[in-house]
Amino acid sequence: MTANKSDFLSPPLLEGIWGRLICLFIALFVAGIVSAQTVEENYRKPLKDVLTQVETRFHVKLNFDEKLVAGRSVNYAQWRFKDDVESTLQAILGPLDLVWSKSGDGIYQIGDFQYHRRTPEEGQKHLNRLLSLYPKLPDWWKRKAELQQCLLTTLGLSPLPEKVNSAPIYANKRQLDGYTAENVAIESLPGVFVSGTLYRPLKGKGPFPAVMVAQGHGEIQHYGESSQLLSATLARMGAVVFSYDMFAKGEESLQFAFDDHRTILAPTMQTLNSIRILDFLSSLPYVDTKRIGMTGASGGGTQTFLMTALDPRITVSVPVVMVSSWFFGGCPCESGMPIHWCGEWGTNNVEIAAMAAPRPMLVVSDGGDWTANVPEIEFPYLKKVYSLFGKPELVENVHLVKEGHDYGPSKRQAVYEFLARQFSLNIDAVKTASGEVDESKSTVEPKSAMLVFGENGERLPANAIHGIEALKLLLKK
Repeated sequence: MTANKSDFLSPPLLEGIWGRLICLFIALFVAGIVSAQTVEENYRKPLKDVLTQVETRFHVKLNFDEKLVAGRSVNYAQWRFKDDVESTLQAILGPLDLVWSKSGDGIYQIGDFQYHRRTPEEGQKHLNRLLSLYPKLPDWWKRKAELQQCLLTTLGLSPLPEKVNSAPIYANKRQLDGYTAENVAIESLPGVFVSGTLYRPLKGKGPFPAVMVAQGHGEIQHYGESSQLLSATLARMGAVVFSYDMFAKGEESLQFAFDDHRTILAPTMQTLNSIRILDFLSSLPYVDTKRIGMTGASGGGTQTFLMTALDPRITVSVPVVMVSSWFFGGCPCESGMPIHWCGEWGTNNVEIAAMAAPRPMLVVSDGGDWTANVPEIEFPYLKKVYSLFGKPELVENVHLVKEGHDYGPSKRQAVYEFLARQFSLNIDAVKTASGEVDESKSTVEPKSAMLVFGENGERLPANAIHGIEALKLLLKK
């Protein structure tokens, strides 16, 4: 029998076709629902909306920069809400590299993750853990040796670059009230010059104690008032002082761009510059090499305790407004080379400062920055390390609770008194009848008088290199 068209459209066949079509339709419909429930469609919400919901649910106030949240969103937003506000904030902000801190009762500040900052509580825990590594003095010596080698290696200074065989460059010596000042540049690497001012007492036969004054991040550098007053007053008390600039600042800006200061080579160069300046001071016939101190505020404080940790020629140290267990330095010039990864469980600025022990050290802190907790957290740790030597009295702390982040008059007053005791300086020569140090006879000079290479760099040596890439080649980085 011959088949006709109606045979292909029989009821059973039609029923099978429609069944398959219905199944396909249902499958597509379900797939559409599932697709609509992806992270992109349903679970993702704008960060600002999520933060507003946090405020409403937990009755708190969240402060943040609008630019910080613009364009950002939260995946699985609703699933990140916990039973308390702080766990919720951690779940929401953590994946976005954002952090929170409590700034008041029910008030939270939101900001970018800062690799160089922890909480004071974390700083305390870290110090306690570090103390457990050296219950006895031999354990401390072992830890210190390991840290020293790691610090030098991480900085790229092991082995130390060969010393340049060139004479210091002197310029514009002048005689002032009770002291002289002379501008000096040291060649720390071939074609790399670090500049500063050398202060010398007019009275006394010597050899004199010496003090290195390192600078922080201020743009004025060693030309600034506080640095000049500190250096000149110490010279009037009987110390030789060399005050010098950070890397890529001051006259080094003739060779390197401002942004080069914020590269990972900055801590290497600052440490090397300090070592070469210490070499220079140690070579002066009128300097007592057994009495060399170092001080500096902020980033200059970092340089002070790092240099003291690495070089035993520094016999007294005074780091100002920088010794903190939970703040590592907000500039790559302090923490760009990850020196804080050194040692078991890592290290921090307080342990590095403690490497001065048992040499005398004064830690100056204040209530307005990351040194606010020094009397309760950092100083007790330092005392315990010094106690391993039986010398807890050799570390001191002056805490100025109502002051902020600077090297102001009261901080300098504390430093004068401390260094006078340690180096037998004549502090009476600069004191008033009321017992305060009188800085009025220390001259604050214009920057133009303090330059080695001239106002336009016209006297910069012909072999001077220029730029960070040339420096990398020199350091073989």
